[in-house]
Amino acid sequence: MDRFQDICSRIHKKEYKLTPQRQVILRALLANDEEHLSAEDVYGIVKQKNPEIGLATVYRTLELLADLDVLLKMDFGDGRLRYEFADDDGTHHHHHLICNSCGIVQEFEDDLLESLEQTIQKKNNFKIEDHQLKFFGLCEECQKEARD
Repeated sequence: MDRFQDICSRIHKKEYKLTPQRQVILRALLANDEEHLSAEDVYGIVKQKNPEIGLATVYRTLELLADLDVLLKMDFGDGRLRYEFADDDGTHHHHHLICNSCGIVQEFEDDLLESLEQTIQKKNNFKIEDHQLKFFGLCEECQKEARD
């Protein structure tokens, strides 16, 4: 089953309707799944071919997909929530490098927090379900520009 059909199935199992608008929004997200899109970004994409879809519909659909653990909400400190697909278990297994100058977001997979998570769980009798790590600084390009 492809990813679109899998997500549609999850929506139906929770007894939500898969409206044509939701399908368009979901396809736009899937077509840009390497990006960290805001609601405004998604709206800009879908209105090009479907101008009848409003920003409120985009917001509601993103909220629904986040509630169903299809999407994760990310705050990169720019005043807009960003969305990315959750792993199949609803978690997030990568981290982000965020450029303070140009705003580019890079993902990285090095997860050195596993042992720290284990220690925190044992020491505090706390079951960690997920974590997010964000580093803010200057990307390679902005560092070059700053030197010039």
